[in-house]
Amino acid sequence: MLQTHFSIAPMMDWTDRHCRVFHRLMTRRAKLYTEMLTTGAIIHGDRARLLGYDASEHPVALQLGGSNPGDLATSAKIGEDFGYDEINLNVGCPSDRVKDGRFGACLMAEPELVAEGVAAMKRAVSIPVTVKCRIGIDDQDPEVALDTLARRVIAAGADALIVHARKAWLNGLSPKENRDIPPLDYDRVYRLKAALPDVPIIINGGITGIAEARQHLKHVDGVMLGRAAYQEPWRLLSADPDLFGEEAPYAAMKDVFAAMMPYIEDQLAHGIRLHSMTRHFVGAFHGVPGARAFRRHLAENGVKPGAGVNVLRDAITLVDDRAPVSIAA
Repeated sequence: MLQTHFSIAPMMDWTDRHCRVFHRLMTRRAKLYTEMLTTGAIIHGDRARLLGYDASEHPVALQLGGSNPGDLATSAKIGEDFGYDEINLNVGCPSDRVKDGRFGACLMAEPELVAEGVAAMKRAVSIPVTVKCRIGIDDQDPEVALDTLARRVIAAGADALIVHARKAWLNGLSPKENRDIPPLDYDRVYRLKAALPDVPIIINGGITGIAEARQHLKHVDGVMLGRAAYQEPWRLLSADPDLFGEEAPYAAMKDVFAAMMPYIEDQLAHGIRLHSMTRHFVGAFHGVPGARAFRRHLAENGVKPGAGVNVLRDAITLVDDRAPVSIAA
């Protein structure tokens, strides 16, 4: 089974490889996750582009979207061969595209099929296989739906269950609305953990920072931080000290950016546009004098053809040195 852990959620269009390298510089301990990749894309697409990552990202997990057990097994094996540390099955994404493809949150209604997929992946790989789900969808009773799915996938061999503590309303709410409108029910996840004491249960959804994560860890085995980690990444600087009693990799965000520069320069040399990386930095100095000027400078100059690392360096100089975002923030 997996050890108790802290992780950063897989988020579509957000947690790409550049974002993950940035996050890794703030916490050695957090498990990082890829964006959801469909089995079709992995089997038939450009695997080097889709699955490539920087060695510094470990531990890093591959999140899959799919429902065909054979395709899931094939994709999981490909992921393992690429060196990923975990395979995670998405049973929580509520987007229309996901629903139409018979994967994501709609699979909450098909626990037996999810279990078949988990069993197929477990036969194919030796690394952990986990499932990320909601507490239910639409008119399902979360007490029944979550318990049924959890028991099926654990019986099939799943090593952990990551639960976004909200329902997903596939009929009536947009994907964006599904991130906020359905009420959070952390107690439902706590009850699942109490019912399955030997199963690692990780909680996700609406968690605002490391202090709140510590409170959840009184009830569950792990915490997955999502938008808070992305929109205000400085929060990650306190993850290792506060959750694991270990020194943070860097004391302040400016130190993180100094360490990020060689990676950015290497990516630029390989033809990656600066904006592809700097778009992940907009919240880096949230609340610090100069943060707005920092964001504006990146927005206006980072998108220009040929923009180089000096754009980022110049943006950083606009942030007040007297009030650095740090582990003491």
